[in-house]
Amino acid sequence: MADLKGLIEAVARALADQPDAVSVRESDRRGTTVYELQVASGDLGRVIGRQGRTAAALRTLLSTAAEADDQRVSLDIRDQTGRS
Repeated sequence: MADLKGLIEAVARALADQPDAVSVRESDRRGTTVYELQVASGDLGRVIGRQGRTAAALRTLLSTAAEADDQRVSLDIRDQTGRS
């Protein structure tokens, strides 16, 4: 089984200016594993990227890694205040 939580955290820490503020929570909703990535307010734009390209790439990477274990996954990205 792949460490998807660790994968998201490692990539997000590499993108963030404040890597210590990066955290990932995992929960289950209706058969889908939801990963909630939380970053510092100043890093939200860096993690989302222009027109959401970086966020889309993160979601693609997560989905591809999850397919190996036949899992359904979702990624939510928020800053420390809870905004998306």
